[in-house]
Amino acid sequence: MLLKIKSPNTTPSNDAEIINLAKECKLQHIAIIMDGNRRWAKQKNLPSVAGHNQGVVALKNTVRAMKDFKIQNLTVYAFSTENWKRSQKEVEFLMFLLGETLKNETQELHENDVRIRIIGDTQKLSPSLQEIIKKSEEKTANNKSLNLQIAINYGGRAEIVNAIKQITKDIASNKISSDDISEDLVSKYLYTNYIPDPDLIIRTGGEYRISNYLLWQIAYSEFYITKMLWPDFDKEALRLAISDFAKRNRRFGKD
Repeated sequence: MLLKIKSPNTTPSNDAEIINLAKECKLQHIAIIMDGNRRWAKQKNLPSVAGHNQGVVALKNTVRAMKDFKIQNLTVYAFSTENWKRSQKEVEFLMFLLGETLKNETQELHENDVRIRIIGDTQKLSPSLQEIIKKSEEKTANNKSLNLQIAINYGGRAEIVNAIKQITKDIASNKISSDDISEDLVSKYLYTNYIPDPDLIIRTGGEYRISNYLLWQIAYSEFYITKMLWPDFDKEALRLAISDFAKRNRRFGKD
């Protein structure tokens, strides 16, 4: 199926235009690789923690913008399985920041009808962070305006391996048979089985890499790469990304 989208002559200047544009081009899910926190800090002669703190501000602004634009699904890459290789000091700070952000922001997100889900192997996180995650997810479980997925200790290959293991167990216990295996079935065993696959992948920081992110889900996603570093990302930057997406002809493997 070729989805033809009318290209706007100019970038939409108000929320109503973006809402209509997103609806017209069937934009339901945006996934973001939030890259550039450390480079942002280095450019300003600040410690890397300053970049990570400002990255949280950028995420809050992006969540608000997604709500304003009425796009229902946002997935962000917060901490990959490879990030454990960073210095112990930085890893400890990132774990602390993730926990503090969830504790400090969950109530406001709940009041704004945002559902929080953490995707990734949370069993390898500290018990205290697991408890914070549990409380945030439970508190916001019935919210419907925006699904916010935060990928923590996430790797696309690891997610697929985990799905294979779960499918194997269910075959062994006769819950399913090998004849049932299909793309749709595999998708049901992924962390994101309750939302559509991403329509648009945004990567800040200018790098042209997937970085082991949502490998199964991005088969037909459009990519938008910006040199803007993540701490500088804001509502206007999201508006530009959506406007660019609306100019694409999505073929979904056809033609």
